[in-house]
Amino acid sequence: MDPFAPHQSMPCGCVACADGAQLAAPSRRHFLCGSLAAAGMLASAAVSSSTPAAAQSTLTPDEALQAMMDGNKRFVDGRLQSVNEDLSILKARTAEKQEPFAAVLSCADSRVPVEYVFDQSIGHLFVVRVAGNVTTPEITASLEYGVAVLGVKALLVLGHSHCGAVKATIEGKSVPGQIGALYAPIWPAVNMAGNDLDAVIDANAKIQATLLSRTSTIIAQASKEGKLKVVAGRYDIATGAVSLLV
Repeated sequence: MDPFAPHQSMPCGCVACADGAQLAAPSRRHFLCGSLAAAGMLASAAVSSSTPAAAQSTLTPDEALQAMMDGNKRFVDGRLQSVNEDLSILKARTAEKQEPFAAVLSCADSRVPVEYVFDQSIGHLFVVRVAGNVTTPEITASLEYGVAVLGVKALLVLGHSHCGAVKATIEGKSVPGQIGALYAPIWPAVNMAGNDLDAVIDANAKIQATLLSRTSTIIAQASKEGKLKVVAGRYDIATGAVSLLV
């Protein structure tokens, strides 16, 4: 099965779209209408923001990604710098605006403290979190805001070891409430990598990064122009190290 096919019928009777959403037709129409309005708001915000972002946004995409990986090395080595920054100064500087240099799509798992992992403090990272670090229309819209309005230079989809959402999808067991909605966006990774948890975690992160790059015109255009780098990574809970996936 092509993980990037526009639509895939699922056993539950729902449709998994290329963006990973699980939507019925009325919800899709509602989202499209909302998207048009949101796009107008984003464009307006981008035009009205005449003041260029400060130091963070002057980084190139490669420099932004390197800054994150350098921070992760400090985290692994136990040499955090961000905790020593003056929080009162940081709060005052970011009270009216934010100027993050990178965005991260992370799993909601409480064992993945994104800012600590990359040794970054207030206002440095634009973090979007959802179980399984999957893309949905709302997730994509949030990341598009980070790119179009905030000017982030790197976008990292961060999977992690022992991911419960991925494990539950592989097992395919019945779950209460709406938890099962997480299965559909992760199924393409299971179809691609089989039942090996680590392999599916990596495949899922790469698939979600590719979906963002292909389905979002804002992210695709920024990447094409060399203004943004989109990558997938894996966080090892035991060691604290982040590895980039290629």
